[in-house]
Amino acid sequence: VPAPPGCLIMYWIYGLPNWLFGALSILVFCAFGITGLAATRRWAPSLHHATLSHNDIVGYYFGAITVLYGITLGLLMVDVWSTFTETEEKVDREAGALAALYLDVSHYPVPNRERLQDDLRDYARQVIDTAWPQQRRGIVPKGNIVVVAALAYDLAAFEPASEGQKDLHEESYRKFNELVQCRRSRLLGVTAGLSGALWALVLIGAAINIAVTWCFHLHNQKMHFWMTALISSLLGLMIFLLAAMDHPYLGKLSVSPQPFQFVYEQLMDPRKSAPGCDDAPSAP
Repeated sequence: VPAPPGCLIMYWIYGLPNWLFGALSILVFCAFGITGLAATRRWAPSLHHATLSHNDIVGYYFGAITVLYGITLGLLMVDVWSTFTETEEKVDREAGALAALYLDVSHYPVPNRERLQDDLRDYARQVIDTAWPQQRRGIVPKGNIVVVAALAYDLAAFEPASEGQKDLHEESYRKFNELVQCRRSRLLGVTAGLSGALWALVLIGAAINIAVTWCFHLHNQKMHFWMTALISSLLGLMIFLLAAMDHPYLGKLSVSPQPFQFVYEQLMDPRKSAPGCDDAPSAP
């Protein structure tokens, strides 16, 4: 399955440990800030105003730019965090639908029960072992569509022999449809993230904020150096956090398959006694 455009660039970034990803982000912004500061030291004094304080004028502009950029960045952070938490909830709902369907089919007679339980185990293992590694590389997994088709076929093959089985079968179909819908929502979230235009706004805005610090004219060059380095580090850290959570499935700071692992280990593991039609199943 081919990766989406631009994903090759993200592979190496999101494959880094969080501490290294953050350190590189800060280093890049600091390098930009310090290099620009050194290159503009001869040019900045030429902007000096004859009657008004040069630094006061720059400070007014700097305050307005930082407020506007801070509001924009804050709104984007809220949006990214909301998307991240919603993705976690979607994964939890899919795992819950999987567990509920497994408990429902555990009351089916043999051999339908065994086939459906095997299908659901295959679904869980495919999500954990195959789909999740692909999602963490920005690839939309398509492999488990075969498992879903087999599950749908085996579910349709069952013919209820009583009113109780008919009610159970209807409930199983409802859970199956819920599972399919949750799976679709999870797959749509693989390519979720800020658009290229928004990322251009974030990066260009950060560059403008740093560039304004070059316009100050200070006699104490060490103070100017540290002021530029600190504002550059802060912007680099904030943009690192925004990038780390922008794609919910990419990188080390991402949504995990733990809900599926929990369902499989507590309910589906064939090494444990799986609930059958004569057993009293318990929720995981």
